[in-house]
Amino acid sequence: MTTHTLQTLEAFDGGVATPRGFRAAGQYVGIKAAGKGLDLALIVSDTPATAAAVFTINKAQAAPVTVSKEHLAASGGVARAIIVNSGCANACTGAVGMQDARDMASLMASQVGCPANQVLVASTGVIGVNLKMERIREGLPGAIGTLGADQGPAAAKAIMTTDPFPKEAAARVSVDGTDIVIGGMAKGSGMIEPMMATMLGFITTDAAVPLPLLQRALKDVVNDTFNAITVDGECSTNDCVMILANGASGVTIDEASYGTFADALRAVCLPLAIGIVRGGEGATKLVTVNVTGAATPDEARRCAKAIANSPLVKTAIHGGDPNWGRLIAVAGRAGVAFELDRAEVTIGPIVLFRNGRPYDEAAPEAASYLKHSELSVSVNLGAGTSSSTVWTCDLSAEYVKINAEYRT
Repeated sequence: MTTHTLQTLEAFDGGVATPRGFRAAGQYVGIKAAGKGLDLALIVSDTPATAAAVFTINKAQAAPVTVSKEHLAASGGVARAIIVNSGCANACTGAVGMQDARDMASLMASQVGCPANQVLVASTGVIGVNLKMERIREGLPGAIGTLGADQGPAAAKAIMTTDPFPKEAAARVSVDGTDIVIGGMAKGSGMIEPMMATMLGFITTDAAVPLPLLQRALKDVVNDTFNAITVDGECSTNDCVMILANGASGVTIDEASYGTFADALRAVCLPLAIGIVRGGEGATKLVTVNVTGAATPDEARRCAKAIANSPLVKTAIHGGDPNWGRLIAVAGRAGVAFELDRAEVTIGPIVLFRNGRPYDEAAPEAASYLKHSELSVSVNLGAGTSSSTVWTCDLSAEYVKINAEYRT
């Protein structure tokens, strides 16, 4: 067995073009209305990369999701490039939308010089609208011309829709004295309940990672990060997270170094996922929901998601109301093992309910705590030893306004 010397994991500022052998671009080509920001993002590996992905479980899957799945199967998990547009989801667009997604891949492949099935495609924006393919055809050569290792920030801006800020992250770790780097970007602000395997995530690494290990690491990490967030409980037609591993570092990940690679991948994905919640549509507060005392890990996650998605809980938090009864009510109807006489509710460090007894005298202190922009709520179900953490945000009038006017 090979022995690896593993060094300290370091998170730092970077994105999808930070790992060796990757370039990115972000351009405005006219998919969005003028003045609405960049709308075409490109990620290119200088050499063929191992590629893995997780996709939405929504049965109304967008054309780019279908095409990317087909390409991963046809290429055997190899990709040279990813092309992403914002401003149009290319979802529920029939045969025309399928052809548009395939044409996006073919156009990108002709520019990069690779087979079409080595290009992955993603789209985000309004559902039921056809892509402006002529804008992509006209604008793609210019976007290719701007590809660079310093253009990750532009790519991160180009995938945004209602996002208030771009989301990027990077991490490095040393294996046998050689650094490997992982970089990523994500978009998402509303329609966020990824259940993957609207939210998109793109990750790159200069490590060489065999496909089974790459897919396993992505699935494991997504479960604890992108699948542990929610803004509004809505699972999009376009959700996906894609990862490319090109091996430019000269380091190959195996079973012995898998854990360190997965930790570094998590160090990139978690801030991206939390960034999505922090920038949720209309959000004013980032909320960490902790559920403990569950009978099983699955029941802990189910209850945490139920609390995080409750409009009553989210509006109470927005208004600074320490209404612990709403938390107990959600826990009791979440369909999980629950013992009221052993349950506990805390808001931040403040106990408001324990062992069947309310502590309403602590309500003023809890109300003061809820004025913070980052806070936590916790529920102990009193039924076991399993736990789960989910991140969400408050529900404001601005969320209603944004989504009432989304198409208009």
